[in-house]
Amino acid sequence: MVVVMGVQPRILLVTLPAQGHINPALQFAKRLVAIGALVTFSTSMGAERRMSKTGTYPEGLSFAAFDDGSEHGFSPGDDMSHYFTELRRVGSKSLAELIAASSKNGRPFTCVVYSNLIPWVAKVARELNLPSTLLWNQSPALLDIFYYYFNGYGDTIRENINDPTFSLKLPGLPPLGSHDLPSFLNPGNNHNFAIPINREHIEVLDEETSPRVLVNTFDALECEALNSIGKFKLVGVGPLIPSAFSGRKRSN
Repeated sequence: MVVVMGVQPRILLVTLPAQGHINPALQFAKRLVAIGALVTFSTSMGAERRMSKTGTYPEGLSFAAFDDGSEHGFSPGDDMSHYFTELRRVGSKSLAELIAASSKNGRPFTCVVYSNLIPWVAKVARELNLPSTLLWNQSPALLDIFYYYFNGYGDTIRENINDPTFSLKLPGLPPLGSHDLPSFLNPGNNHNFAIPINREHIEVLDEETSPRVLVNTFDALECEALNSIGKFKLVGVGPLIPSAFSGRKRSN
């Protein structure tokens, strides 16, 4: 994230409309507000309608939904490949309009933060000359596995992922068995639509100079995994859980 001295950061935080993405992103948004940033939290219209309206949110945190091309949002049983295609197509246009409208109203964003599985957000930001940062809400080890899968280890993993005796050693990580690898790397998995999406995440980061990735962990827990990829700077910002569970005296 880029902060200009003397300018209060105004951050657009965009998240996939799924609970496992919304919850940690919302905790991160509250932390940003606590250190003086203005944050607009954005997820799909369908997901925003389902979010609790009874909670209290700190001053400096606002909400603005984008259109994902679905009247009801994503639901179990939907065709995920189709949903993600429409999310990109409709969401890109809707998000660009949201950013433009904020600028026209005298509240331009200074940067965009986006969660997993929506790498197209970084491309929207780039087209509008805004810096962007990936908020990886999972373990850094998972990002490491994806990186090396697309950089030299893909064939080895595909050929051996069904072998229960298979062991793989990736830089900065302990030996991994086939059961330690993401299931959708298996060519026969129904969720393998996520493979090209994660490839795009890596490609987007590769196009940046010294990219930083904010990760839902902390240094003492996963120091080696945070430093596995030399060309990416992975920064632990976790655990992104309500303060009531972490012992911090911050608003939940």
